[in-house]
Amino acid sequence: MTTALEPYQPGIFDLTHKLTVEKHGNTALLTINHPPANTWDRESLIGLKQLIEHLNHDDNIYALVVTGQGPKFFSAGADLNLFADGDKARAREMARRFGEAFEALRDFRGVSIAAINGYAMGGGLECALACDIRIAERQAQMALPEAAVGLLPCAGGTQALPWLVGEGWAKRMILCGERVDAETALRIGLVEQVVDSGEARGTALLLAAKVARQSPVAVRTIKPLIQGARERGPNGWLPEERERFVDLFDADDTREGVNAFLEKRNPNWRNK
Repeated sequence: MTTALEPYQPGIFDLTHKLTVEKHGNTALLTINHPPANTWDRESLIGLKQLIEHLNHDDNIYALVVTGQGPKFFSAGADLNLFADGDKARAREMARRFGEAFEALRDFRGVSIAAINGYAMGGGLECALACDIRIAERQAQMALPEAAVGLLPCAGGTQALPWLVGEGWAKRMILCGERVDAETALRIGLVEQVVDSGEARGTALLLAAKVARQSPVAVRTIKPLIQGARERGPNGWLPEERERFVDLFDADDTREGVNAFLEKRNPNWRNK
């Protein structure tokens, strides 16, 4: 696998310059590039949704790493200038755009990793919450401060945060406006790893590279089962889990993976 970064099919994502997409082996690297605080707006949210739709049809991409441009911000969330005039129609559209974009990210068929390289506030943290795994640099700060300006998290924050950290911490962060640092985030289960400043992206890319060792077909079959526990109790998914196990025997990857293990060689995934 190459370790070099290269442009990811340039020309496809000309909608906005606020998202930079590169390829790193079987990983797509998405950088939120909207200085000074890497905020989300209508263009970038539409661009994110379109990107995920494209990646879901790219058999050479197994993982996605999301990070922010620069040393200070992962993303500060929504640009509040959009809501300053109190336009309800615009608020409705933006809530829909945020929901569609981050739900698409949540449902990405590969493995998504947020490399939190600085402040992740409001919609910025919701973006990270939509990823499968979160890696934070030590200086990172995370919060859902919407209530302080008379708003609420509308891109999954009220649902995803308590699932990860429990109702108590979710209420502290959302209702009390409490900001957490990286070490606290690790302790409460908001992130899975803390690294030194400047190391989140590289660490995330190394973790993403491990995904290429897994069967892509198996990964995209397993992920909805894990996430499904949010919708119904674990016992409700047990019959589905068994059926999906049997379904994998329709895939070339299953025979390849088993035989590669028995033959003591690396598998050659066919991704079908």
